[in-house]
Amino acid sequence: MAQASRSPVATEDLNVTAQQVLPPPADVKRSLPVPVSAQQFVAASRRRIKDILERRDHRLLVVIGPCSIHDPHAACDYATRLKRLADDTVDSLYIVMRAYFEKPRTTVGWKGLINDPSLDDTFDVERGIRTARQLVVDLTTAGLPLATEALDPITPQYLQDLIVWSAIGARTTESQTHREMASGLSSVVGFKNGTDGSFDVAINALKSVTSPHRFLGINAAGQVAVIHTRGNASAHIVLRGGTGGPNYDAEAVARCEQALAQAGLTTNIMVDCSHANANKDHRRQALVADAVAEQIVAGNRSLVGLMIESNIGAGNQPLGAPKDLAYGVSITDSCVGWEETEEILRRLATRLRRPLVQRLALPEAS
Repeated sequence: MAQASRSPVATEDLNVTAQQVLPPPADVKRSLPVPVSAQQFVAASRRRIKDILERRDHRLLVVIGPCSIHDPHAACDYATRLKRLADDTVDSLYIVMRAYFEKPRTTVGWKGLINDPSLDDTFDVERGIRTARQLVVDLTTAGLPLATEALDPITPQYLQDLIVWSAIGARTTESQTHREMASGLSSVVGFKNGTDGSFDVAINALKSVTSPHRFLGINAAGQVAVIHTRGNASAHIVLRGGTGGPNYDAEAVARCEQALAQAGLTTNIMVDCSHANANKDHRRQALVADAVAEQIVAGNRSLVGLMIESNIGAGNQPLGAPKDLAYGVSITDSCVGWEETEEILRRLATRLRRPLVQRLALPEAS
């Protein structure tokens, strides 16, 4: 009779060096409660964005802010400035602040405030989650609607209750995992076109996200669960350009409109003024915004929003020790600085005030 092996062959976790158990989302939320007034503000902000998409609100949706947040203090400073500007332009623009805490990397690099809040590869994820949660509570309580990129399928359980608009990035729009996740998000969702600049991936994602799904995830108690969703009807495409070049011009927008219509989807289009649309040059974002405004003035009815990467200081800087970093300057993608941010938004608000009202009054095309 064969003897049982005293040293069984290891067949799992061969490349795993450690595991860190995180507190469940419900515990984090209990420790960082949200005022009822802030909860009401989030619900009202989501309704306003849906009204824009459904042509009940004439304003242009503008998702603007740092490429990624690495300094909560600077983010609060930026938010204070943006809130004043949002109040000044509220008749034309509906401004939502970017609160991006996770960064997709093509190879390696800093993965965002949640994953590495100390900026030193220590990966204190629990601290990152709590820091991000506290910041979104503070910013929401101050009266700013917030946007983020839904990157990791787990983190929405910690933050999504305070997010009004979510992006699914160019690298993840093709992922069925992210499409299923987005079908259960409570926020409005924007799917970016693929990295090659084509519309097909995002259009397939829009078809998927509106449908019910069942998939594995975690619940508020941190338990593995089968998640059942009803589908998210508040989703739209985001044009960000691609390897073939920008796709924000009138011809590209018309092609996108046609592709959406042929797929039986509502022709709601947002333009990302950065990334490939700006040839990765933050100084070109204003040109993209102006070009979109010109199309609206000329009668375009499908362009409902803009994305702009903006910070206190212009450009970006290499990752370094926090004490050595310039204040309010991005450590990921380059951003326009605050003075130019004001110029862009005030110019948009003034130029589009009448055209936005006029196009809402027009009857729907047959």
